[in-house]
Amino acid sequence: MPSRLQGIFTPMLAPLDMEGRIHEAELRRFINWLIASGVHGLYPNGSTGEFARLTLQERQLIVKITCDEARGRVPVLAGAAEANVRETLAACELYHSYGATAVAIVSPFYYRLSPESLYAHFREIALHSPIDVTLYNIPMFASPIDVPTIQRLAEFEKVVGIKDSSGDVAFMMRMIAAVRPLRPDFTFLTGWDCVLVPMLVAGADGGTNAASNVAPELMRRLYDMVRAGQIEEAMPLQRRILELFDMMLYQFEFPDGFRAGVEMRGFDFGRSRQPQTPQQQADRARLKDALQCLIADAGLVAPPAGGCPVKPAPAAAEAKDVETIVYGVMEVLHKKGLL
Repeated sequence: MPSRLQGIFTPMLAPLDMEGRIHEAELRRFINWLIASGVHGLYPNGSTGEFARLTLQERQLIVKITCDEARGRVPVLAGAAEANVRETLAACELYHSYGATAVAIVSPFYYRLSPESLYAHFREIALHSPIDVTLYNIPMFASPIDVPTIQRLAEFEKVVGIKDSSGDVAFMMRMIAAVRPLRPDFTFLTGWDCVLVPMLVAGADGGTNAASNVAPELMRRLYDMVRAGQIEEAMPLQRRILELFDMMLYQFEFPDGFRAGVEMRGFDFGRSRQPQTPQQQADRARLKDALQCLIADAGLVAPPAGGCPVKPAPAAAEAKDVETIVYGVMEVLHKKGLL
């Protein structure tokens, strides 16, 4: 049985050339940089990679390039979310042949399904997939997967974990409490960068974190600090990542903020597939300086030519937000005898 998926997995952006095609050379260069920067795994065709805006052939090409360039140095968790079970299983078979470690399959989107229908959907995949499967829970975009359904699906050997992008620490704790006694090998990954520390403290195995496209060194450092028990020391870095994540997620059209951040790290990823108005393009240009200042503040790039404004000291309440979550999680775990 392969070892549990754990650590920081990068939900990779998809680089496009001037004609809007997959930029293979830049993708290969990016993959090598991510691995050299310390990420534990690669996750092509996730939400950050705009899988829904790519053709089937493009999604297949991205996974093939990723597996080929990774060459077994890190595991590849390939997004295999297709419109129906038959096409999803075809993707599972193909990505297995490419050498992917496992696939991530989002719950059905567009149609809102009941828990029983979700169970039937994933059960069919679990029974016929040749490759290990991780569930992908992203309730803002797709049918939410509840804890009882996750517990039922964990009975299938091929279902080896879940990537949860709800950002709900309590939900993560409920999942772990329900599933880990039955499946100690089951993987729990969080897709919400700004609560990585509390998620790890709660028992998560790692994360699929969009910010690792831009700051892989910081995400790896944060993970290592928590694993070493340096929770208090990790909090300033978690707050810095929260600020960076919020800027890239909320100030830009997703995932354009992360694409802008990658450009500052020296990559040419082109434009998103989503068309933009002249006003949006002007807003992006204006926000890039603010984003560059945040990344420069983390010591990863030089500040913009015009310099950066002096940052005011954070309000005490804001500075304590993440600590409150972390220590609240630790208190609950301690009371349950799990810490």
